[in-house]
Amino acid sequence: MRKVDEAFWKGKRVFLTGHTGFKGSWLSLWLSSMGATVKGFALEPDTNPAMFEVVRVSSLMESEIGDIRNLEDVSKSMKSFNPDILIHMAAQPLVRLSYAQPVETYATNVMGTVHVLEAARSCPNLKAIVSVTTDKVYENQEWLWGYRENEPMGGYDPYSSSKGCAELVTAAFRRSFFSNHDSPALASARAGNVIGGGDWSLDRLIPDAIKAFEKGEPVIIRNPLATRPWQHVLEPLSGYLMLAESLYKEGKKFAEAWNFGPEDKDCKSVEWILDQLVSEWGGNASWKLDENPQPHEARFLKLDCSKAKAGLNWYPKWEIEEVIHKIFAWHAHFSGGFDMQEFSLNEIKTYQRL
Repeated sequence: MRKVDEAFWKGKRVFLTGHTGFKGSWLSLWLSSMGATVKGFALEPDTNPAMFEVVRVSSLMESEIGDIRNLEDVSKSMKSFNPDILIHMAAQPLVRLSYAQPVETYATNVMGTVHVLEAARSCPNLKAIVSVTTDKVYENQEWLWGYRENEPMGGYDPYSSSKGCAELVTAAFRRSFFSNHDSPALASARAGNVIGGGDWSLDRLIPDAIKAFEKGEPVIIRNPLATRPWQHVLEPLSGYLMLAESLYKEGKKFAEAWNFGPEDKDCKSVEWILDQLVSEWGGNASWKLDENPQPHEARFLKLDCSKAKAGLNWYPKWEIEEVIHKIFAWHAHFSGGFDMQEFSLNEIKTYQRL
């Protein structure tokens, strides 16, 4: 099983969009801990508390608040930094919000990706680009097996559709502008339902459950039978880092789409996850079904990660039961006033030792 090469990242200049988000904060910590020089470009954190603030991410890197919907701003920021590696994670990441804000969702996820990749064309030292999308890019047939990277793009809702469009944008830029031997190698990465400590995002199962449990209230659930590919945040991030390493070292051989998801046994129903959360929390923790009409969401979704296992020697490390335990431990330490930057960095070290 391959590990992230810490020596590779030392001294690398990494431009990271979306660094103020949940996944971006964890990745910023990880990159900084390995000695990378990191510049982030993103909107202000949209939750309070926010992982970005709690673990003091900005103390470890250069942080610029900006909007990828503004081509001039993102181009100026990226070109002035002159990165070796670009990881694009900025997005509008929520399905239900995309129903309320479809224009903003497409503007961020589609044209934002166009802007980031267009800016990348003017960076002379850039050698590797990882554009992060989602497991929801696939035309979901609700079948029982996992989707492979060559399955058709689709998307019922504006979020899923916009991310499928971002994949098409990435493929077009790769063929049109990043196909020469001296151009950056561009790949896309698709992950499952990412969970972990420090996630206070709106309209997500585990943050909603923790908030409800803390108030002594039942968590209200829309679709308990939906099955998702749950995984700890460090799992796909390790895949993004390994992919970037391979792009940097071997170029076009790895300039494709890649899935990073959990093992099949960790694809669980919402109901199963909730029962685990209730058991782990104890006390009067509970959940109940939301009887109100809900917008469409996929019932079953799973990724086939055979390609990442064979091509990158990447494998998930933590089983879902352990992930849930780690999430509660993280939030318990936060509530106890611990130094969460130190705690989170230790969690990354623990993961790296496996």
